[in-house]
Order: sequence, then C-alpha cells, then structure tokens
Amino acid sequence: MTGFSLVVVSNRGPFTLVDGPDGRVEFRPAAGGVAPSLTAALGEESATSGSAALWVAAAMTEADRVHASGVAVATGQDSLKLRMVSVTTEIGRAAIDVIANGTLWFLHHGLFDHARRPRFDRVWHEAWGGYRLFNEAFADTIAEEAATGATVVVNDYHLALVGGYLAKRRPDLKTAFFSHTPFCSADDLAMMPDGPRLELMESMSGFGACGFHTLRWRDAFVRCTSAVGVEAPATFVAPLGADPARLDEVAGTAACRSRLARLEEELDGRTLLVRSDRVELSKNLIRGFLAFDELLESSAQWRGRLVFLARVYSSRESLPEYLAYRTEVQHVVARVNQRWGAPGYTPVVLDLEDDFAGTVAALRRYDMLLVNPVRDGLNLVAMEGPAVNERDGVVVLSREAGAHDELADVAIGINPFDVTGTAAAMARGLSMSRAEREDRAAELRRRARSRTPADWLAELRRVAKVPADGDMGTWSRPDL
Repeated sequence: MTGFSLVVVSNRGPFTLVDGPDGRVEFRPAAGGVAPSLTAALGEESATSGSAALWVAAAMTEADRVHASGVAVATGQDSLKLRMVSVTTEIGRAAIDVIANGTLWFLHHGLFDHARRPRFDRVWHEAWGGYRLFNEAFADTIAEEAATGATVVVNDYHLALVGGYLAKRRPDLKTAFFSHTPFCSADDLAMMPDGPRLELMESMSGFGACGFHTLRWRDAFVRCTSAVGVEAPATFVAPLGADPARLDEVAGTAACRSRLARLEEELDGRTLLVRSDRVELSKNLIRGFLAFDELLESSAQWRGRLVFLARVYSSRESLPEYLAYRTEVQHVVARVNQRWGAPGYTPVVLDLEDDFAGTVAALRRYDMLLVNPVRDGLNLVAMEGPAVNERDGVVVLSREAGAHDELADVAIGINPFDVTGTAAAMARGLSMSRAEREDRAAELRRRARSRTPADWLAELRRVAKVPADGDMGTWSRPDL
C-alpha cells in the first residue's frame, strides 16, 4: 500500500482555504492553537525524512469542501499536504457543538453547573450518533491515506473514537492520541450515560498510546479506564513546548514592531499587566478582572500607574454559555474602568481582536503576565510569554494550569478561585526586587526555550504503537 508515512489529525487544520482574487485557492495559516507550532515541527520532520506528512482536518468552509475534500492537496509547503473530511452540517453540529464542545470540553474542565447541566436527553443521544459518524469519517480517510505501518497522531477530544475504528480498519498502523486538555475525574465521567461512557474509554484504549501534558491528566485517564473496566493503553506524558523560532520571527516583523511602538506610546511609561486568552469559561477572565479591581482598591499607589491589557478573542459563540460569558466579561471590565478610570487613564484595555502580531508585542512588553485558568491542559502562553518577554516580567500562574507543574518554583502560583489571593499575588509580583525578577525571568526564559514542538512530535512518533487488539466490538449507528 502506498500512502503517507506520517498522518497528523485534528478537528481544525493548519490552514483556512479561501478563493483568491485570481481564482486560485489560498492557504491562510491558522492564527492560534496547536496548529502553527505543529506545522513548524512537521517542517523539521520533513527536512529530516525527505517526505511530506499529511494533515487530516474537518472541512470548515465551502472552499475547504471544494478544494480539499476527497484528495490530498499541496499547501505550498513541501513538508505538508492537507486532506479535509467533509460531513453534513447536521453531523458536524451534533459532533462538535453538542458532544465535543458542549459535553466533553465541559467534563474535562469541570465546568458543568450540576443543578442544570449536563442533561442527557433524546437530542443528546441522537447527537452522540453524529459524533460517531464524524469520528468514523475521519477513520475512513486515515485508513485510505496512510501507508502500511504509518504513524498516525490524533489530537484531542473531538476525535476520541477514532482509535477504536482504526484498530478495526487498519491494525497495522502505529497510533497515538494526544489530549491537549485536562482529563476529567472518574466521578465526573460517571455523569455520562453508561453506553457512551464505555464506548469513549474503549475507543481511546484502541489507540496504541495516549498522551497528556502532565502526569495529573495521565493519571486521571487511567483511573477513568479502570472505573469502567477497560484496560488502559500505553500512556505517556509529553508537555508541548513553545515555538521560539516562530515567536522570534513574528517579533521581528514590521507589524509587531509597529504594534509595540503604539503600545509604548499608549502606556506612556506605565506598568503593564497582560493576559492573552480566548473568551473561554475555563480561562477565568472575570476573576482576573475582579482581582485587578481589588488590587487597585488595596494598593492606591497603582491607580493611574498600572494598565491591564487583556488580549482576548471570541470562542465557541454557537454555545449560549459563551455568548453570556463574553457579555459578562464586558460588563465587569466596564465597571472596573468606571470605578478607577480617569482622564487619560483606562485601567483595563479589553482587546477582542485576533491579532497574533499584537499579542506577541504585548508579550514582549509585559511587566506581569496573568495566566489563571480554573483548569487547563497546559496553557502554552505561560511558556510563550517568557520566551519573548524583554522586561524580566513576572508570571502569575494558576496551579490548575498544566504548565504549573513545570514552572511552579519560578512563577507566582495562585488558587484561581481566590480573587483576594490573586490580588495579593499581583501585589507581590509588582513589589518584587529587581534581582529576584531577573533571576526568575532568566529561568522562565530558559525553560520556555528548552523544548520545541519538534521535540514534542518526535516523542509522539517514538511512543506510537500498533494497537494490541483490533477487535473493538460493533457499535450501532443511529441515523440523524
């Protein structure tokens, strides 16, 4: 069988396809997430192996469906070809909105309001059928494109059932699944209906190996398999690194230099607190703003002198919880600004533009970086910030972020639910001596630049295994 020896799989791909003015398709790089880092890693992989990898992703736009469904297309990079999986709108919404983002994301991040959600009704069970079909469509595409004995790396909870289907269709493949999110506790997983819960864990155990950013999430996964009587596959821990080369490249662009110059002009010498996130329930934006409010209340010397720049962009706006959260974020920011603002001084600058050059400019300039998720698989910005920061900035880091496991002794750790504690941590960072700031920043920078996405991909290739058992049983496929 001919085909690709390395296949990378994710819900979102590294490019968005658009029809250019001359009628030719254009590949626009993804702005954030794991895709840009992994694309760079694949470039290094290709330079070593001399062959292109295939990236399999869901068709998101009409141009995706027209140009990259049913065939692997060249992306303009010798290291990478792209194949899009196209499903019906109904299946896509069921799989992504209801199951992946509406259920699994909430479970893994501990975000459900148990008095109201989850609610596993008829609509949800029909959507689980769509999630099956979505995953099966990916498995069929992988089976078609992968060479004999190829390595297949599948990313994240959108595609957790692919392992079971591939174990039946292509038992020759070396497969690895990587979870970029936390993994839920066995007690939280028990909220799922028995059949889908068992199916989920059996399917993940159909991969040759399952990986996680930290030992915490790996152990939670193993406990979940044990709770449903499933034998766990091989597991591994491999935290993703920042991409210093990409960050340095963006930092050196005219766009980034221009944004940094504009930021300096707007700050007019003030101290800068930065956060960079999606407007996402797990990122804990509101408590961060409330902590900043408490800081200004308790430490009058920072009023008029400290600016909180929140570079955040909208996420999952098809879900009502996210629309409501964004509105609440905007209201809290408005209240803080009304309370502490003055002519020429806006305490909180809420920037909703998805502009990576602007984000890198902010990371270069911060005096303090706040990363305070209620729960996060890694939170890569805790590495990206120190990698490019030029002011020996302090990092205030939630102990519930996966990155805390590696940075606990050089960041200022916080309980993300403790608003007063977070305000105190900010005050501590702002009053830290120059010598301590320099020492901490130097070590943060060293760790942030010590591991690259290419190292992470090499580890996944090393641990990928042929599934021990290709017989994952037979699952029904209710029509939607």
